[in-house]
Amino acid sequence: MQRQFWAGRRVFVTGHTGFKGAWLALWLQSLGARVAGYALKPPSTPSLWALVGEKAPIASTIADIRDLGALSAVLDTAKPEIVFHLAAQSLVRPSYENPIDTYATNVMGTVNLLEAVRRAPSVRAVVNVTSDKCYRNLETGQTYREDDAMGGRDPYSSSKGCAELVTAAYRASFFGDGGAAIASVRAGNVIGGGDWARDRIVPDTVRAAAAGKPVKVRNPHAVRPWQHVLEPLAGYLQVAQRLCEKPGEYAEGWNFGPDEADAVPVEEVVSAVTRLWGPPAGWTSDADQHPHEAGLLRLDSGKARTRLGWRPRLRLQAAIEWTVDWYKKQAQGADAMRLTLEQIERYSTLAT
Repeated sequence: MQRQFWAGRRVFVTGHTGFKGAWLALWLQSLGARVAGYALKPPSTPSLWALVGEKAPIASTIADIRDLGALSAVLDTAKPEIVFHLAAQSLVRPSYENPIDTYATNVMGTVNLLEAVRRAPSVRAVVNVTSDKCYRNLETGQTYREDDAMGGRDPYSSSKGCAELVTAAYRASFFGDGGAAIASVRAGNVIGGGDWARDRIVPDTVRAAAAGKPVKVRNPHAVRPWQHVLEPLAGYLQVAQRLCEKPGEYAEGWNFGPDEADAVPVEEVVSAVTRLWGPPAGWTSDADQHPHEAGLLRLDSGKARTRLGWRPRLRLQAAIEWTVDWYKKQAQGADAMRLTLEQIERYSTLAT
């Protein structure tokens, strides 16, 4: 991430009130970018954006990605050069409860974003953030590469596979001759301070610990590719820069996952979080019946390592330590923006 590239650059972030979006918006702001955000109100209480939004010099618009007219108007006013699309319904279990909203947001929201970009001549690059769950997961132990088939058994995963197909179709149909360069990016299970979403294991564990109760874990043996939120965000920033510099070479899909050794069962992560938090934190297995969720998922990030020079800077234990440290300090009264920017700065100084 070259500060001189980002300084003064106009950037548009959809979903900036969400967990990853807030971290990305603050990182861009710290690099000197002129950031505008477009999103619904924060999806949880508390939320990282609610804690930092009034302090950050970011032009925030609260509106729905499903509203093409509003989205186009804000994009036209902001006149960004780079767009990061993170606005989404981002959880598996709520997608079973509200599949229509999930598809409307994740699929048609992507269509709306790309339609708005078609009408915005200022845009040079678009980074569409989807998910590691976009792949047709056969649970055979393979690591998924960018050219593997899209799929998804549950509505959330399926919607992300659909969003990938929409992105590829728009790229081929409308952006091939000098238009904006469009890439899609797929990350693993991200953790980090400031996430208070329901049905995510680290926030659930932190909430339970604060209440003096053990957290109930649905699928303790499920394997996920865990990584700190700053790891994939670093990749997204690199892709955006390359899209501006050499659009014809980088407008495609990209995986940003952890080292293979950091794809571990849920129970290992929960045990590490509760150990670092200290008593009375703990966990128990939830024996109730739940909708299907993938049992095994791994990403192959070889292309990003080879062509972008990207690689993870934090091993899983360090990522968990940074996460727990953020939550504990914030709970003790530390300023959320200061904690976030300090970790961004610390991460930026780590050797690649």
